Amino acid sequence: MGTSGLPLEGIRALDLTRARAGPTCARQLADWGADVIKIELPPRPGGGDGITGERHGFDFQNLHRNKRSLTLNLKAEAGHDIFMQLAKDVDVIVENYRPGVKHRLGIDYEAVREVNPRIVYGSISGFGQSGPYRDRPGVDQIAQGLGGLMSITGLPGQGPVRVGIPIADLTAGMLLAQGILLALFERERSGEGQWVHTSLLEAQIQMLDFQAARWLISQEVAPQAGNDHPTSIPTGVFPTADGHINIAASGGILWQRLCQTLGLTELLDDPDYAANELRSKNRKALNARISEVTPSRTSGEWIEVLNEAGVPCGPINTIDATFADPQVQALGIARPMPRPQLGDTHVVGQAINLARTPQPPSHRATPELGQHTDEILGSLGLDGDAIRELRENGVI
Repeated sequence: MGTSGLPLEGIRALDLTRARAGPTCARQLADWGADVIKIELPPRPGGGDGITGERHGFDFQNLHRNKRSLTLNLKAEAGHDIFMQLAKDVDVIVENYRPGVKHRLGIDYEAVREVNPRIVYGSISGFGQSGPYRDRPGVDQIAQGLGGLMSITGLPGQGPVRVGIPIADLTAGMLLAQGILLALFERERSGEGQWVHTSLLEAQIQMLDFQAARWLISQEVAPQAGNDHPTSIPTGVFPTADGHINIAASGGILWQRLCQTLGLTELLDDPDYAANELRSKNRKALNARISEVTPSRTSGEWIEVLNEAGVPCGPINTIDATFADPQVQALGIARPMPRPQLGDTHVVGQAINLARTPQPPSHRATPELGQHTDEILGSLGLDGDAIRELRENGVI
């Protein structure tokens, strides 16, 4: 694989994942230098994985860059043997089957630990590895609903609304990657690997954060608040002469700056708005007062004057406008990915920046199905005839 200079160089991983949560975890490892072997079913009509779309489509290409691809039928005895040979010498395995599947395939943590006690084995499921829902199929939107997020998303009285990204999937993947790194760090002291697991449900509940603590500590059930911040007002969306902007001006000094900049200094002496709790209580009337003033200027004008006054304020972009924004372009988070056969493109980069260890100038393209099969099997000592026989028998 060569020398990357990235933090996870030298770490080898087997990626058994499908859909989105598991691949998100494996992508974190691959982007930061791990040699990630994506294990896929042998060639079949249609391509892709049936959930994240066609292999050359935007979703698959973004999810599976920086990996190598090995086709392997784990249900075949020879396929299982090859997997266990690989497992002997890798550091990490990532899987997101339903909890019972890995046991039926004979590739669960305990089975792998027998041949490699240093393995860090990462698992994502829908609802956890135990409990009454462990064997249910779990997808992002189900976790958003069960985990409480849909009840607080959307406008008051609108009814439940899903978040516009698969946040449970993505968060579970990120958290599993963090857990794997924790286990690798701990392995440096103990010399032993361990099983690391999370679920869409657990990840979703962790992401509720202060809204969950609001219930656990204060027994308050958060309602839908729409574009208003649940507890800090005025924070929300306000109309302008040519659209809408976000303004966040809770707290004493920001509240004063906002009133002064909008020419609403009389609100500073209004007893209905004298404290943050009162502004939250009277948010509807307060937002109406602010909304009488903001249409007098364009979004760009308000963004300039409010930021100059030290009041957090910003546009509400469509995604194309986000990537056209000069600040986003300066951050370079749209990362190039050369694809010799398909044409160069960009994918979504990492939001983590390391001062001494920058990201590589571009990502390696998502592999074709089985692109590295012969290379990987050759590293196990299999010759051309043996590989050809495995292919003829449908093992690879």
